[in-house]
Amino acid sequence: MAINITAADFKKEVIESDIPVLVDFWAEWCAPCKMVAPVLEELSNAYSGKLKVVKVNVDEEPDLAGNYGVVSIPTILLFKNGEVVKQHIGAAPLSVFEQLVQSYI
Repeated sequence: MAINITAADFKKEVIESDIPVLVDFWAEWCAPCKMVAPVLEELSNAYSGKLKVVKVNVDEEPDLAGNYGVVSIPTILLFKNGEVVKQHIGAAPLSVFEQLVQSYI
């Protein structure tokens, strides 16, 4: 299950995670973000224990989004060992996200 995080818990949940983390930068008003949300939930459930999926609301955490160069949403970043290893911008089907994470889990 994807969890909502803030700048306060980003380091603990993402940077210090011992498994890869998919970070979904999104906003409530973003239609493509709403389209991708159930796909990321499915991914989270399929790879439970191997992959963590978290969500960052860019309206509530603009500095955090800025730190990672997020200018379009949804922007999905894959972190491994505290570093961004992959990026995807926009909504996509499950197969695209599975390919994104496959070699890192």
